[in-house]
Amino acid sequence: MDQGQKKELTRMAGSGVSFDCPMAGHTSFRVGGKAEAFYEAQNMESLRQVVAFLNRECVPYLTVGRGSNLLVKDEGLEGVVIHLCGELEVIEMENIDSLTIRAGGGLALFDLLAHCRDSGLGGMEFLAGIPGTVGGAIAMNAGAFGGEIGERVRRVQLVTRTGDLTVKDASQLRFRYRGLELEKGTVIAGAFFALDQADESTSKAKMADYLKRRKKSQPLEYPSAGSVFKNPPGHYAAKLIEQAGLKGARTGGAMISPKHANYILNMGGATARDVLDLINLATSRVKERTGIEMQLELKVVGR
Repeated sequence: MDQGQKKELTRMAGSGVSFDCPMAGHTSFRVGGKAEAFYEAQNMESLRQVVAFLNRECVPYLTVGRGSNLLVKDEGLEGVVIHLCGELEVIEMENIDSLTIRAGGGLALFDLLAHCRDSGLGGMEFLAGIPGTVGGAIAMNAGAFGGEIGERVRRVQLVTRTGDLTVKDASQLRFRYRGLELEKGTVIAGAFFALDQADESTSKAKMADYLKRRKKSQPLEYPSAGSVFKNPPGHYAAKLIEQAGLKGARTGGAMISPKHANYILNMGGATARDVLDLINLATSRVKERTGIEMQLELKVVGR
């Protein structure tokens, strides 16, 4: 960004924008270089104006929730990181349907599930323990234990590259395994979910069970970004990596988890380069051994 663009962004976003922002504090990996600019969108109108401006000026941007599925390279990011907050992380009940709620794209999944549990709404308990936001979860069609968030989406609110707000029904959305087809640069500003009536104690018990199963099988005691690779058709990524003899493999401060081989952990002082070296090691070893091309579930960004 040039000085003129930074000045205009500051005029539009006010105190909601900062420059040369370290991304290690905005990702669950706790690694990564600086973002050229970090913009906290407090409401829909501000978001629309800034997105339109960035596209007019050909400034790259990336929407980040809690950074739980993200690896930022050590050299950092050009352009603007957009973080949804304020009015873009609220929950509202649908007036005409008590089983439908609207959630802002910046809302943490934890808060969404807690609201559903306390309101007698069920159907998304399988998301318990996934440390993301509504927007990020929809973008990657987050799922666990046989369920996917896309199955519960009724419609989504999208801010296009031109800053227009559009709404798409579920029938217009193309969800896939760990993904959703969207035009590049589109921001998921909110979503409506169709839920079931549920007893609070039943929902609470389901969530507790999912959390217990997650804790038993996943290494949650160190910073990570969750599953690194997608499961190839007919296979489990963790099993393929384990069979390649890579459990416990370490580079610098990063390690392939001995508990779950599809997790890479920041054991302390890891760099993004350490993580990338382990990703490349797992990819090449599995390919040599099985011929299978591993595909990242983790999103890698930066210079």
